Amino acid sequence: MKDFTKDFAQALFNPDKINDLLRKELQQAVNNLLEAELTAFLGYDPHARNGRNTGNSRNGAYFRKVDTQVGPIAEQVPRDRNGQFHPHTRPDHKQHSDG
Repeated sequence: MKDFTKDFAQALFNPDKINDLLRKELQQAVNNLLEAELTAFLGYDPHARNGRNTGNSRNGAYFRKVDTQVGPIAEQVPRDRNGQFHPHTRPDHKQHSDG
């Protein structure tokens, strides 16, 4: 957060830099939220021993572009091996944010 405050203070004089900074932070926050959502769905943290032999595990991710008010962001949507995980953060096939 310290870096964000410092970068934001430096970008105050250039609106384009503010949008770039906000877009970068939004992308990072959304990707962290999606990863946390998969962790809650599976019931264990990445690389945790208690996740072995549970019948379902992490299986990479796919990327999708989403248009936001601060510009397009690249979401990294994690997958599970059984294909049962569907994020509630953003419904499937939705490419525009609502706000």
